[in-house]
Amino acid sequence: MHQKELEEYRLTKLDEMTIADMQQELAEGRITSEELVLMYMETISLRDQNTNAILEINPDALQIAQALDFERKLKGPRSSLHGIPVLVKDNMDTADKMHTSAGSRALKDHYALKDAQVVGKLREAGAVILGKTNLTEWANFMSDKMTNGFSSRGGQTKNPYGPFDVGGSSSGSAAAVASNLAAAALGTETSGSIINPAVQNHLVGIKPTVGLVGRTGIIPISHTQDVPGTLARTVEDAVAVFASLIAVDPEDPITIFAEPFEKYDWSIHFKKDGLQGVKLGVPRGLFEDSISAEHRALFEEALGQLRACGAEIIDNVDLGADQEDLGFAVLLHEFKAGLDAYLGKSNPLNPIRSLEDVIAFNNKHPEEMLRFGQNLLEQASMTTGKLNERDYIEALERNRFLAAEQGIAATLKEIGADAFVLPQDHGCNINAAAGFPAIAVPYRLSETKEPFGITLTSHAFSEPKLIEYAYAFEQAAKGRVKPY
Repeated sequence: MHQKELEEYRLTKLDEMTIADMQQELAEGRITSEELVLMYMETISLRDQNTNAILEINPDALQIAQALDFERKLKGPRSSLHGIPVLVKDNMDTADKMHTSAGSRALKDHYALKDAQVVGKLREAGAVILGKTNLTEWANFMSDKMTNGFSSRGGQTKNPYGPFDVGGSSSGSAAAVASNLAAAALGTETSGSIINPAVQNHLVGIKPTVGLVGRTGIIPISHTQDVPGTLARTVEDAVAVFASLIAVDPEDPITIFAEPFEKYDWSIHFKKDGLQGVKLGVPRGLFEDSISAEHRALFEEALGQLRACGAEIIDNVDLGADQEDLGFAVLLHEFKAGLDAYLGKSNPLNPIRSLEDVIAFNNKHPEEMLRFGQNLLEQASMTTGKLNERDYIEALERNRFLAAEQGIAATLKEIGADAFVLPQDHGCNINAAAGFPAIAVPYRLSETKEPFGITLTSHAFSEPKLIEYAYAFEQAAKGRVKPY
């Protein structure tokens, strides 16, 4: 394409284009992957000043795209992601010319020596790693006073829909995809960090079961709760990227559970009638005291839409557990152990080798680093890092029992429901503590134009049915609206 044609294409066709649409255009020779990358780079240069979602662009992105275009001509596409530009959250290692910093200036010069497992899987699928996205610093485990989307390295990520919370900690990934700065993005979740920014940015977010996707090469918080996932504008796009990530990770033993899903055909769950006869529980105790009147009204409308799709709503379900019952000590203890292990094995040129080094760096540069303090880092540093403290073990047992066994799994069985449905990201701490999956789906904008969506969650490895429900709801509601 000539420059004018490329600009016309970017202005009239690129926004909201699905991955399937891109593949068709690529297959029929109307565009190339190189041109896709150029168009997204142009869009980033124009729009990212409004969102501050991108930390850096991959210097090799154009050349990678050119190579993939050549490969397509010779051999055909590797997968549905061949030549598709995807962004990754900056707590994921990329063995290239980009940094991996978790948003902290303490790691602003850190280059990873090996791709994270999920980044490697994207490359295997033929995706173009377009760049790194901003995030809430240390994945929102630095200070409980920190604003969602803020990092010392990247500044404040903004919600493209207006003066609303951008969500965290996968803030940049969500704001970028919502603004059409890439086809999709990777995020990570420990406790709401995919689902929360997804609903705040009118996106589909998939938080998988812990065990489906490898965590090696991701700056950690909690080895029992951390999981990478996807953010996209449609269910099909989110699933396309999610499916490419599923694999046994030799360095992550829990991913043995991924083996049956490695060649799974997810497309069989894209059914418009996927909610017919489905029973959905509504645990109102998780949100009734904290939801606004407008969000309550939107949620009731969404329940009406679910009913219209053939679902039966089982209301006022008692989950038998509350988010306040869960033990925060799990995260505090696992963070120190995990971060020390990650930093200790990082690039030998990286001077930051431990949590104590991070805290010392922050104290040495208080004006740059301590705008919101670092009380979570300091609390974590007071643990031994040995994972043998009594309060850690008790909290771990309580989380697994209350969230998984007594909470979600037992209640679903007791009431005969297939899944739970909740407004926005309410209840995300419980499925996170259980290691269970969740999917966020856009529904409507409020009167003030703030995004509103629903979350579907169920027992471990229930992604096939959750995707089916999410797709059916999305197709009926058609809730996604561009932010500009």
